[in-house]
Amino acid sequence: MQSSTLSMNRYMTNLRGLIKTMRPQQWVKNIIIYAALVFDGRLFDLALFGRVTLVVLLFSLISSSVYIMNDLADIEKDRHHPRKRNRPLASGQLHPRLATAAAIVLGLAGIGGAWLLDPLIAAVLVIYLLQNIAYSAYLKHVVIIDVMVLSLGFLLRVLAGALAAHVSNFSPWLYVCVGLLALFLGFGKRRHEITLLADGAAAHRASLSQYNLPLLDQIIGIVTASMVIAYTFYSFEARTAIVGGGRMLLTVPFVLYFVFRYLYLIHVEKKGGAPDELLMSDRPLLINSALWALAVLLLIYF
Repeated sequence: MQSSTLSMNRYMTNLRGLIKTMRPQQWVKNIIIYAALVFDGRLFDLALFGRVTLVVLLFSLISSSVYIMNDLADIEKDRHHPRKRNRPLASGQLHPRLATAAAIVLGLAGIGGAWLLDPLIAAVLVIYLLQNIAYSAYLKHVVIIDVMVLSLGFLLRVLAGALAAHVSNFSPWLYVCVGLLALFLGFGKRRHEITLLADGAAAHRASLSQYNLPLLDQIIGIVTASMVIAYTFYSFEARTAIVGGGRMLLTVPFVLYFVFRYLYLIHVEKKGGAPDELLMSDRPLLINSALWALAVLLLIYF
């Protein structure tokens, strides 16, 4: 009886650890897959909405597989990190063999489901998976490339959504905006890691030894300016005008506030280590994002 109870407790501990390692809270990143559908003016096409939602679910499976693989690769380094040492694999809450099996099953399920939906979407998911394997194995140690590879993941999400939605008026400038936004958040995260870990930064991530605050501040400044300019160009672009009636320029102030607020948070509040958590927890950012989304919907659909 006692042995059975211990086995059940061990099973529940591993299950909780697995779910935590899958990072379901990170699935919010996959909302960007809807971008093509929204900005093409066909959000209320139920058939297309269903296809894109399925892609979101499939990408979530692949994303969880990637998170598990990353944690498996970083077990030892995470044990030296003040926050990441509490992750299930680093703390011993989740057995590596179970995590490995789960990563394989999730990856196969995601790619298999995508193949049944559209082989091109499956190809995008395979590229995303291979990109992340390459990142975990080597690219995360290469300065600048580490963040650029992560930004590619967001572009692949948008591409998968565009393929699922069969877009006709989707502006290429939006790809540029998404890529620059990912770079902005990524380099902001690197800045936070250096500030938080100080002399121990290199022990956690090899590429951090090649970064410094002046370099990152310059990069963030360049990316910030480029992102605002790209979004402004997107607002003026002809294909955007077809859908949004040329009024998308009215959403630029929301983008500016987002950038300024986020810069304030990483420079003054010393935040930015977990961009997804910051975006969901900072009330001014949440309100601004909601107002931006409302403005976009009103300008495109009404």
